Amino acid sequence: MKIGVTQIILGNMSIDDTIDLCRAAGYQAVELTFRDGKDIHVDLDDDHIRAVAKKFYEADIEITSITALKGSLLSSDSSERVEAAKSVERALEIAGTLKTGAILVHPGQLSVQGTYQQAWDNLVGTLRDLVPVAERYQVAIGLENVWNKFLLSPKEMREIVDEINSDWVGVYLDTANMMAYGYPEHWIRELGNRIKRVHLKDFNRGEHRFVNLLDGDTDWSTVMRELRSVGYTDSVIHEVGGDREAQIDLAERMRKIVSM
Repeated sequence: MKIGVTQIILGNMSIDDTIDLCRAAGYQAVELTFRDGKDIHVDLDDDHIRAVAKKFYEADIEITSITALKGSLLSSDSSERVEAAKSVERALEIAGTLKTGAILVHPGQLSVQGTYQQAWDNLVGTLRDLVPVAERYQVAIGLENVWNKFLLSPKEMREIVDEINSDWVGVYLDTANMMAYGYPEHWIRELGNRIKRVHLKDFNRGEHRFVNLLDGDTDWSTVMRELRSVGYTDSVIHEVGGDREAQIDLAERMRKIVSM
């Protein structure tokens, strides 16, 4: 199982500096973020996107996923949902050009407007509409479990993915985002092969905060055993901040985790 880092926690680090960090730390995979203010953004043309893919290929670093979402797929405002869906469609297109197999999608924050069921139906409807796009580019949509007052149990996450009913929509599992109220082991067992990609984080329940990998309450040996038992073989990507030295240390911590 390859280990890697997401650019989400690297700020506006350039592609060249990201490759340099991966080489220094021994990361074999990366998740790229396409956003304004960076050297990679959603308005890049295909030639520039392919040039990015070539750089990582030549460095022997797998681009395992990307993220580029703007807006909320849960919004009660239909125009906001349309714009968010357009950003997902563009992310799928970019990932297809990169020959990357998945994108990370945050569904958005649940608001007090409307009902829970309406937010559910909005998300299901939008993602169903995006399935043909995902299939066209051969890129899976990974819905992440986040602190958004929505999809708070593995049962709910499984049910919404199954309602969409497509192999092109699954889960981008974050191993710590449920730890204030649940256990990553339960999520892995419940979701099984619906898991498309994995973020590794750790959490201290007593202090109610995210902490460095191996410094929290995650039962990593069980998490890794459960991931293997459901057939997960893709990369694991950490989402923990810190400077260059911290990122190099995190790679060593990840190697310990995946060896469990």
